[in-house]
Amino acid sequence: MKILVTGGLGFIGSHTVVELQNEGFEVVVIDDLSNSSLQVLDGITAITGVRPYFEKLDLKIKNDVKAFFKNHNDLAGVIHFAASKAVGESVNEPLMYYENNINTLVYVLQEMANLDKQNFIFSSSCTVYGQADELPITENAPVKPAESPYGNTKQIGEEIIKDTCKVQEKLNCIALRYFNPIGAHPSAEIGELPIGVPQNLVPFITQTAIGIREQLSVFGGDYPTPDGTCIRDYIHVVDLAKAHVVALQRLLSGKNDSNFEFFNLGTGKGSSVLEAIQSFEKVSGKKLNYKIADRREGDVISAYADTNKANEVLGWKTELTLDDAMASAWKWEKKIRNK
Repeated sequence: MKILVTGGLGFIGSHTVVELQNEGFEVVVIDDLSNSSLQVLDGITAITGVRPYFEKLDLKIKNDVKAFFKNHNDLAGVIHFAASKAVGESVNEPLMYYENNINTLVYVLQEMANLDKQNFIFSSSCTVYGQADELPITENAPVKPAESPYGNTKQIGEEIIKDTCKVQEKLNCIALRYFNPIGAHPSAEIGELPIGVPQNLVPFITQTAIGIREQLSVFGGDYPTPDGTCIRDYIHVVDLAKAHVVALQRLLSGKNDSNFEFFNLGTGKGSSVLEAIQSFEKVSGKKLNYKIADRREGDVISAYADTNKANEVLGWKTELTLDDAMASAWKWEKKIRNK
């Protein structure tokens, strides 16, 4: 079966392509390379022995999206990752985020209406919950006003999909609400490769440890948490990638209960930023140069998942630990710096 992965050379996308190919799917990747690299294709090929079909495509160009789907009208499913994803950047560049994350989703869904098989997995986020009233966060938690334009694009994206599912009965969708993906493939052939200054914690940790960044800033040391730093649910990217394959297989086999479902993807355990740093120091044997800085706009205090629905209904659960993720991220960092 032929599966399209948009943003398939990005961090989560590339790991999902690997897991899809491991399960025997034929994968077509599109990516505009704005936050990824063609070398990722070599990494995917090295791991799986199969080079996926790749096309450089900017999903913001509607006619190009139309032409692509005309040429690939035999797709059995689409996994949609292509989006900008940094909370802080979205606060400073809201219009870029709305154009890149909303318009592209609309164009893809419009073209999917012409396919015989309309199975769609949406890369959503726990940011849809804002600062939740209760922890851990279940799928029944209310969707709150977003803390950032990025979070808002994920909320709007889910609303667009839900509204489309009501009128497009052939369309079957699952939105996967990720918590905080980290780590790299154990082979160190693919991993997180931010362009410019990292917007996420773990690449900043590894780049500081290897000497590219002078110091790591921990945003906020005065939160109402045990050590004063934000708490997040850090999930290994390989576990996360496998969940996309499980969700896709659920749709392909018609096991979904409705044509729009959503699941939390996390470990079910919250770790503070300082605990994440301690985990890295333990597995790497390196002391990190970090300082406590001011809070960052758009950050919630604490977020970790209730994973029961994903465990029981989807039949998926995480297998890898925070230490596993930090060790793989460090192995990847050393490899790409040839150290």
